[in-house]
Amino acid sequence: MGKKTSKRAPGKTDKLEAAGGKAPRSDQWKARDAKTAASLRVLADGVVKSALSGREPKFDVPTRSASNTKWNKSRGILQMGSATNARQLFNMGQARAFMQTLLHGQGIQALIAEGKTSSLRGMFYKSLHTIQGTREKTFEDQAESDKVLEDLEVTLGALREELHVFAKKRGTMVGNITVIDSGDEINCRRMGSGGYAIPSICEPEVLQFEKVEADFVLHVEKDTVWQRFNEDRFWETHNCILTEGSGQPTRGVRRMLHRLHKEHKLPIICLLDCDPWGHYIYSVIKQGSISLAFESERLAIPEAKFLGIRAKDYEQCELSDDVQIALNDRDLARAKQIMEYPWFEDHKGWQKEIRHMISNGFKMEVESLITKDISYVTETYVPERLAAKDWLG
Repeated sequence: MGKKTSKRAPGKTDKLEAAGGKAPRSDQWKARDAKTAASLRVLADGVVKSALSGREPKFDVPTRSASNTKWNKSRGILQMGSATNARQLFNMGQARAFMQTLLHGQGIQALIAEGKTSSLRGMFYKSLHTIQGTREKTFEDQAESDKVLEDLEVTLGALREELHVFAKKRGTMVGNITVIDSGDEINCRRMGSGGYAIPSICEPEVLQFEKVEADFVLHVEKDTVWQRFNEDRFWETHNCILTEGSGQPTRGVRRMLHRLHKEHKLPIICLLDCDPWGHYIYSVIKQGSISLAFESERLAIPEAKFLGIRAKDYEQCELSDDVQIALNDRDLARAKQIMEYPWFEDHKGWQKEIRHMISNGFKMEVESLITKDISYVTETYVPERLAAKDWLG
């Protein structure tokens, strides 16, 4: 695949605001803000009108569950169905969630009006207080708060970024690419040992691709593996972009991979552990996840490839018994569950792969290849697999 160079995205500005040094919000973001604010008003007006007319205030929230998640075989992605649940004020089982939804809606409205953003943790604290006259808090923990924010996303038909909410950065990138991040030019070829921290918000209005010269993206599961590839400058010798997701990749990492694949036609090659969790991470990158099925359009990459590590590698790479990590009951149950995913169920290669791992009776981490040589994974394993196109789709 030849080299590619992309132009700076329309609307990008080189002039920074005098205060704060940040690029001003683009017209696209302003339009998104207006749409999100309008959706919040519709939600609030419905509650107010019901209350004033003597009816029970309520609103519908799309159901985020396996039963309301559909596998679109022709498109190769998971999609959310049309089922909804009514969130009612006078229902004792729903009153708390009703109140929490409106609290977060109020907080998001304030962020949009002020042109500011907040972290998931910040949103939790922003709406946290003890209800007057009681000892009950509005939220027990951040997990409860995060769930309500996701409910708001699907209810308003807005992305988390459009709610001005971001998650903790987790994931790193290095390689033959230059990006413009909030007006700042970042050359990912010159990021030292630490790399470029992939942001939580990777939308075109915030992050543009200035120059993309790579042939593919190699995504690895963990920072420890990424460090080996970066130190050996694998991205330079093999003309690629190297990313890691610190385990289960965040939305920001998945969005970055999705954009590189869709906008620049870069193949996404995954190097993950040989265990049910590595298989699940690949599944999420490829097809999407149940909890975020409403975002599959902008996150899932059906064409992503699984390079390894594979069950056959124990014998093929002549690894020692020391690398074996016994499969426990939880591993076995998860493996069998993954085999029944519709996108794996009819895939002979994946059925063979998971059965082989189960018959081995053990799982393996990518780091196990270090027992051959510290740079075996970068100098032998991955180059040979890439040359042979030895991967699972």
